[in-house]
Amino acid sequence: MTAPDRFIEHIKKGYSSRGATATLGAAVLKGEVLKDAVVSAPLRMFNRHGLIAGATGTGKTKTLQRLAESLSKAGVPVLLMDVKGDLSGLSREGEKNPKTDDRHTKIGIPWKPESFPIEFMTISNEKGVRLRATVSEFGPVLFSKILELNETQASVVSMVFKYCDDKTLPLLDLKDFKKALQFVTNDGKKEVEAEYGRISTATTGLIIRKIVELEQQGADVFFGERSFDVDDFLKIDDRGYGTINVLRLIDMQSKPKLFSTFMLCLLAEIYATFPEEGDLEQPKLVMFIDEAHLIFNEASKSLLDQLETIVKLIRSKGVGVFFCTQSPTDIPPAILGQLGMKVQHALRAFTAQDRKAIKLASENYPETEYYAIDETLTSMGIGEALITCLNEQGIPTPLVHTMMCAPESRMAAISEQELNSTLSSSSLSGKYGEDIDRDSAYEILSAKLSRATVSPGGSAQPGATKSEKSTFEKVLDDPITRQVGRTVARELTRGLLGILGFGGRRG
Repeated sequence: MTAPDRFIEHIKKGYSSRGATATLGAAVLKGEVLKDAVVSAPLRMFNRHGLIAGATGTGKTKTLQRLAESLSKAGVPVLLMDVKGDLSGLSREGEKNPKTDDRHTKIGIPWKPESFPIEFMTISNEKGVRLRATVSEFGPVLFSKILELNETQASVVSMVFKYCDDKTLPLLDLKDFKKALQFVTNDGKKEVEAEYGRISTATTGLIIRKIVELEQQGADVFFGERSFDVDDFLKIDDRGYGTINVLRLIDMQSKPKLFSTFMLCLLAEIYATFPEEGDLEQPKLVMFIDEAHLIFNEASKSLLDQLETIVKLIRSKGVGVFFCTQSPTDIPPAILGQLGMKVQHALRAFTAQDRKAIKLASENYPETEYYAIDETLTSMGIGEALITCLNEQGIPTPLVHTMMCAPESRMAAISEQELNSTLSSSSLSGKYGEDIDRDSAYEILSAKLSRATVSPGGSAQPGATKSEKSTFEKVLDDPITRQVGRTVARELTRGLLGILGFGGRRG
């Protein structure tokens, strides 16, 4: 048996499957595409999670697009995080061109244009079905992790949640929580201290600043009603195709904290809501997180620990999570070790640091007699990748250089008119399009304070005089306002000294 024949048998054996699969492409050996060595991944192992990595322009997004198409055809709903805006083409048929024809002639797998059922979604001001969650749904522990609070500060958050729960004060959006926090520090201070203990104004001031920081990244749009029902991700269309839910995050690169907040909330909600499924023939839902480094770069250790725990546990709910990023080193080792499928596109070695990163990346893949992994990583063309996944017995498949199949949908963003057309036919737009701001902690506490300053008959309460401080003066006297004011003044002074050359570098 010749070396190529032995290699083909090796790949056929390693990638054989009795159940449904997603076809990825054909094996490449010494520059030759081998039609008889088809590379595919068993659908039942997609809940073991995965990684799609590679340098800019090597075809990561197209691989993600092709995988989403294969899952949709198999009746598996998909949730895509679209940071660059070029995954909207899934809603329209692709166009035949010489490059696609040439690629699929080499692979030996037919290609036909096709469109897929799409729901466009958003957590910001982008166009799409708006995804929201209430503060109460996060709970005090997760909310504290998002704000990166220490143990003392987190205990204050827990107390506010408990107080609002005891007093039937719904915490729906961020203004509800801020109002409740201000109330327990000021007008409700005596009542709260008697039941729950003392609260430091310095601590509440810091918590409010953390909330303001989150608001500046657009979280005030995300927190609120109507809360999104994660079961709405699981729709199947009339053809039996799973819906591809495209979350439009084009403006999220400047808001990594909100992105991390949303992802943690989403994973936690799916884990809490979906029933235990064990090992299914195919997953219930597969999530693809493009530009995954945006989550990990800004995440605190507690947030990373929470993500790691959920990624480990969510498999049993029939959910797979795929991270798409430039290098495997962008993913924390504890999470990288949980990823059963790895699709590694080319890496570029322009500097000594790049070469070290490639050497490190090559160590994440199984050893093989057929490839020098570090050399292959730098020599692959666009739309080629090193692949290993898990077979149906959970055993890693042989590492194989693969020429990837091209997406069957449009490989470019759709127009604004096409986007509007798709949104107008959405079955979820009516359900989640309305802004709801029912009476909650903010309104109830504001009304309570208003009643406290005016008697039922409309006259001032005893002791009130015309010389009573105005609302503006009360705000200025508020301890939290003073604390925030001191901090702002301090930071402005430091900045001014730095500009004038008097300030050293701050650590």
